Amino acid sequence: MSQSIHIEIDRLEGTLLRVLGLIERRGFHIDQIDMYDLGADTRGLSVTVRPRDAGRNIDILGLQIDRLYGIKRLEHAPERAQNAEPSAEKLSA
Repeated sequence: MSQSIHIEIDRLEGTLLRVLGLIERRGFHIDQIDMYDLGADTRGLSVTVRPRDAGRNIDILGLQIDRLYGIKRLEHAPERAQNAEPSAEKLSA
């Protein structure tokens, strides 16, 4: 079952790479990524993830992402997993 994580990240070099790399290394497939603008120095990132096996816990993944450098805010939103539409303008990646 896929779940979405909404993250506010700084526009710092390497922040996006750290987030996506951590998700992959912690045993989650990335099914969808949406990035949108939240201001001059902040971007929003919605990542839909699916665990590779039953032993993976998305709450623990959220705690690990929240500890990364460049993370401003993190929200785990399983109820909006499949049809989440961020309100801000999307950027093409």
